[in-house]
Parts: sequence; C-alpha cells; structure tokens
Amino acid sequence: MALAGLDLSVPTGVVYGFLGPNGAGKTTTMRLLTGLIHPDGGSIELLGRPFGRRDRRRLFDVGALVESPAFYPYLSGRANLRTLAASGASVPKGRIEEVLELVGLRERGNDKVSTYSLGMKQRLGIAGALLSDPKLLLLDEPANGLDPAGIVAMRDTLRHLAAVGKTVFISSHLLGEVSQLADVIGIIALGKLVREGPIDTLLSGEGQVRVRVAANEIERAVAALAPLGVAARVDGSDDGRPAGPANELGWLVVPIEPNRAGEVNHVLATAGIYASGLESGSDLESLFLELTSAAPPPTANGPATVVPGNWQ
Repeated sequence: MALAGLDLSVPTGVVYGFLGPNGAGKTTTMRLLTGLIHPDGGSIELLGRPFGRRDRRRLFDVGALVESPAFYPYLSGRANLRTLAASGASVPKGRIEEVLELVGLRERGNDKVSTYSLGMKQRLGIAGALLSDPKLLLLDEPANGLDPAGIVAMRDTLRHLAAVGKTVFISSHLLGEVSQLADVIGIIALGKLVREGPIDTLLSGEGQVRVRVAANEIERAVAALAPLGVAARVDGSDDGRPAGPANELGWLVVPIEPNRAGEVNHVLATAGIYASGLESGSDLESLFLELTSAAPPPTANGPATVVPGNWQ
C-alpha cells in the first residue's frame, strides 16, 4: 500500500499502538523505518534525526520484528541468537541469556527452533529484536501465535520496556489488546493518518453503554432511547437479530457517555423494559470503524514519518 504524506509523532518512552485495516500501509511503514524499502518521496526521521540510505548504523539503536521471524530451524534458539548477535551491533556478554529470560524461553534455549511452536518463534523474534538493548522497538503483530498467557506476559514486558524509557511501536489488529497496552495510538487508512493522540483523550468521547434486554423488546428499546439523542444498535455478537422469543436475550450498544448509564436504565424502565445486564466503557473498536470506513482517498504526497518526537 502506498503511503500518502504519513506524519507520525511518536513520544519517547511510550507504547505507541499503530492501527489500521489490512492493506492500510502498516507493514509498509515498518519496512520504511527499518530501511528494508526506500521512499519514492518525502523524508523519514528516526530517533529525532533524518534517516536515509547512508544512515543504516542508526538501526543499531532500533530493534525490529517485521512480519514473521525467520530462523535457522536446525539450530537452537540460543544459537540463533548468537548468530544474530554476531551480525549487528556489539552485544554485551550475558545479553542473550537476559533476553531469553525476558521472553520466557531460557529453559528451551537449547532446543532446535524446528521444535518451537508459532508462539515460541514469535517470542524468540522479540528476543532477537531486544539483543542490542535498542532505544526504539518496532514490532509488527507481536501477539501473533501467542496464547492468552503469552499475550499477558508480552504486555507486561512491553510496558516494562516503556517504563524504563524505551519507545515501543507496535502494529496490531487486536484492538482490545492495544487498548490495554498503548499510551498513544495512531490510526491510518488508505496510507493516510486519520487520528493520533493519547488513547485516553481519543476515547473520552467514544463511550458506550451496553444493555441486555429481552430479544423481542429490542426494537421497542431502540425507540425508547431515541429521545436521548442516540442511535442504539444491536450488538454484532448477537448476529444482528432484532427479535426472538421472550426468553431470549440480546445486547444493545448505546453510544453515550458511560456516566449516563443510570439514565439509560431509567428510560428503559419507564418504558416497561427491564435490563438484565448493564455495562459501560470506552470503545476503541467503534472509533476505529468510524475512522477507517470514512477515510479519504490518498493524495499524491510522499511519505514522511517521524519517530520518535515529543508529544504536543
């Protein structure tokens, strides 16, 4: 996907969630930032300075996992890391053991990579990206292949890295995970940035209340809530079925500030509709869908990517 004047402002010492639908240009951006491909126009700043073909040594301060990690299957995980360490920036003695411990692979370090699961290979790829103790870590779909426990462990690791001053830039399609992990998000569509900022700020106006009511009362509940100035909708997990037997239940999504959940409940009760469940919170998914479904077509401007800078 071609990028269209993409300008990202990535603060130092945060987890930056880079979001976009398939084909939006996320991996292209990662490949540009690691020098795997070169822009046709525009400029790139990496670690606060211009980055071009002659600045590849700057990548010694960058750790990256772009697309699927590749290793020698007949070598052990530990041997693969030794080979990787010998090909780039100087790696301190003991660093290989540190990163294996960090990603939970120290006990399996002597096993051949051919025996590793997809999730283990992904964790080994993250270990490789951390070998040079980089200032900037670029991870493309880092949770790929990880089980729930592995995802939680990865989240804790990345949060720790940001807490000690590193910048962690992750591309992911797991919106729920990003909402728990990222400090700042940038959303792109058709190669163009459509929204960027601290996640709490962006979601402050994207609250929602979910209400569980009898399936055969959903249409009446939508009508009862209309005077609040909101357009309630059936939750997608209910397959869009607006009605059913009285003993069936369905969820409605009400796009309204979470602190108005009591008002929603009161309106329904006044109409004789009694909720059996009520949840509230911010909704990254709704913001993402709203922005990416209405994205403008890209312009002819070349890419310009800034990583990292100071958040304004």
